[in-house]
Amino acid sequence: MATDLSYDRARAAHGTTAEQGNRPLVGWLLFCAFMVFAMAVIGAITRLTESGLSIMEWAPLTGTLPPLSDAEWQRLFALYKTIPQYQQLNTGMSLAEFKTIFWWEYVHRLWGRTIGLVFALPLAWFWWRGHLAAWLKPHLLILLGLGALQGVMGWYMVASGFAERVSVSQYRLALHLTLAIFIYGYILWLVFRLVWPDAGENSLRGSLFWLRRSLLGLVLLLAVTLVSGAFVAGLNAGLTYNSFPLMDGRLVPDGYGQLSPWILNLFETIAAVQFNHRLLASLTLVGALGLFLWSLHLPLGTPARWAMALLALAAVGQFTLGVVTLLQMVPVSSARFTRPVPCCC
Repeated sequence: MATDLSYDRARAAHGTTAEQGNRPLVGWLLFCAFMVFAMAVIGAITRLTESGLSIMEWAPLTGTLPPLSDAEWQRLFALYKTIPQYQQLNTGMSLAEFKTIFWWEYVHRLWGRTIGLVFALPLAWFWWRGHLAAWLKPHLLILLGLGALQGVMGWYMVASGFAERVSVSQYRLALHLTLAIFIYGYILWLVFRLVWPDAGENSLRGSLFWLRRSLLGLVLLLAVTLVSGAFVAGLNAGLTYNSFPLMDGRLVPDGYGQLSPWILNLFETIAAVQFNHRLLASLTLVGALGLFLWSLHLPLGTPARWAMALLALAAVGQFTLGVVTLLQMVPVSSARFTRPVPCCC
């Protein structure tokens, strides 16, 4: 008995020491996650203000500096005048109006570069100082690579609006958003592993095991819902059917399956894209509330109960904000907060 007690105390002391040693890493990764979240807000404003096509050059290094002369502003404005968005939507735009959309896209790109530095420089320092566990190193390198890929994906998306379109491709926007969701989730997963290294599924039995599995399923459903939102944004589908819960007086709107082959309706028909997003959001809300009610009957600790309550509250708040945004025809002030992950166009 004494031996077991000594072992438990030693294990607890070791866990406390490990947790304290991980605090700088956890703080750094949480700050990176916060920056990704902030990127979502900036990206949402960029999309809603149609600012993403205002910068037609991809210069990862020299593009860090904004235009410093009137001649440079005129050159960039002349480039913008060559694309369909200006010719079909913004003909006659003044230089001052161009500067407004330019600055949103500039801040969006600059924030992305800043995230790269905030991630890469501390990574190099932690590595050099020997503060990284062997299991953590490959994950951080993968994250670094994914961040670089996200920059390339962002430009690939923006470039789709330079030739025949007045906005970016909804398919490329969805890819950009999907990668952002994965990066955000990857960072938080590493944080959880650092803070709770022993919280494996092997320690859970019965209903608690299935609760965790159900929560993972809810996360997957949420991710699909978010990606469906990229198609809504890419098609400006939020500017139509501005009523709830019916769409133009119908549960399933006319024109849902107007394209052939039928599968294209899921990605290219405004009626279908908005209906699908509504349906997925409703299922996400029901799933979150259902898991919360189930958790009330499970032997959870106080932190877990608070977490489940916050999950339900967040789901209700997000759903309500989405409906309000739709009814108000997507105002910038509210719609930007309905996207918890980055996108731009």
